[in-house]
Amino acid sequence: MALELTQRIRERLVRYWALKAVGTSLFMVLFFLGYFSVLNHPYGSPSVMPLIWLDQWIAFTPYSFPVYASLWVYVSLPPALMGNLRSLILFGLWVSSLCLFCLASFWIFPTQTPRFDIDWKNYPGLAMIKGIDAAGNACPSLHVASAVFSAFWLNRIFSQLQAPRMLHWLSWACCLAIIWSTLASLQHVALDVICGLGVGVAFAVASLNRVKNTA
Repeated sequence: MALELTQRIRERLVRYWALKAVGTSLFMVLFFLGYFSVLNHPYGSPSVMPLIWLDQWIAFTPYSFPVYASLWVYVSLPPALMGNLRSLILFGLWVSSLCLFCLASFWIFPTQTPRFDIDWKNYPGLAMIKGIDAAGNACPSLHVASAVFSAFWLNRIFSQLQAPRMLHWLSWACCLAIIWSTLASLQHVALDVICGLGVGVAFAVASLNRVKNTA
């Protein structure tokens, strides 16, 4: 069983590998161009997102940075494991729609996280993010939305690959860890995360209702 699963995964990884590699790289380049354009040129002055009771539950954790950065590997898994060209293209269109929705939200309703009393120079990894990403483009959390969207697609892909339940749970655990990291790194506040969850679920459900087969 394990050997059969490994073989199925290997076959999917090599199928359209050039298109997947070029497409994923091009998508990320275009995304970051749009993201930083909106970040630096919002429609109006950003509003500071308020804290709620949930923010008190998640403590600032410096080592959350690697988990936060792991999103870029996690979101690359669904297209890498796609087995047919139609599903690969539709996935690209839907994830692009999700990103455009969030970027439009950032531009029309600019938001930012509060200023926290922390000397970021003591945390080089997080300081790098703070220097590049600033505090804008906060709500909805695109980090959370894309992680949740990818988790739903991976769940469908693993089901059609007849993968063991452990692989499903591992994927959801990675998604939850990424969500936790957005709060633990103070990149987002709880309301950003809640809105990001809503966006991710909405786009995942809508897309998977139209894409039945990833094989």
